[in-house]
Amino acid sequence: MQQELTFNAPTGLADIEGYKSLYETNFGKAYLADSLDLMKALPSESINLVITSPPYALHFKKEYGNVSKAEYVDWFLEFAKEIKRILTNDGSFVLNIGGSFNKGEPTRSLYHYKLLIELVETIGFKLAQELFWYNPAKMPVPAEWVTVRRIRVKDSVENVFWLSKTTSPKANNRNVLRPYSADMLRLNKKGLNKTSRPSGHNINESFTKVDAGGSIPSNVIDETFEENTIDSMMRFGNNSANDIYTKKCKENGIKIHPARFPAALPEFFIKLLTEESDTVLDPFAGSNTTGAVAERLNRQWISVDLDSNYLEASKFRFDKTIIGT
Repeated sequence: MQQELTFNAPTGLADIEGYKSLYETNFGKAYLADSLDLMKALPSESINLVITSPPYALHFKKEYGNVSKAEYVDWFLEFAKEIKRILTNDGSFVLNIGGSFNKGEPTRSLYHYKLLIELVETIGFKLAQELFWYNPAKMPVPAEWVTVRRIRVKDSVENVFWLSKTTSPKANNRNVLRPYSADMLRLNKKGLNKTSRPSGHNINESFTKVDAGGSIPSNVIDETFEENTIDSMMRFGNNSANDIYTKKCKENGIKIHPARFPAALPEFFIKLLTEESDTVLDPFAGSNTTGAVAERLNRQWISVDLDSNYLEASKFRFDKTIIGT
């Protein structure tokens, strides 16, 4: 690593017994460690939000490590037990997990749905909501079925499961409102008569009243920022070639993490589910997008990863011109 980063103020986070952070910022700490072991050292009910994208269960091995579908559920449940313990009672666990095809045939695996069922029925989480990340940058794979035989279509959506310890986790969708559409503004200006839709939903004259500060986003969300707002679709490409992390890695000859979080994904959930000074944990941090976003949003953060190269390179996300530390 050719760049040495220093930060102006110590984080308010307490030290984790038995662990020394790889680096610290104004709001957070990054640890080179096994996150399962590190979470066991955290106090119960000390984390407001856990948001992560662990290695997916694919039938081919990735260089950043992944567990086979047959082993995946049992492997991840050990992490889930600790995540539930360390969450505050009003905390949330947001899990991004992609699906995959079964090896050698054009059928889909159910491993991530099996995991969801175990998280709810065995670990005791509540499923607050299912959301979906539309990633237009995903490759058309498996090529055998999609681009060669042409018997399947491109897979561009990944599941995001929002889980909680109770039925009433902290959440405020006013923090992720998007701009009103042109149609909504037109209807507001024109007015709408009282009516009933074929579905049976009743619409009264106040339906189009614009006074909430924006439109409530759907559970299929897209990366479109307009004056720091989030649009209606969770459409996040993860192949950016222009962000500071990618540029600095290239300049310093450092390998770029191949499965990066798009910044808009953790930003959406951090805004939705936390308040300033709350603590966010990513136990599979990779290039530490979650920590960088939490830093910008004035949330305390803890990020953990086993790969020293990726975690070292994640320092580039805290360039002062981007984060302001």
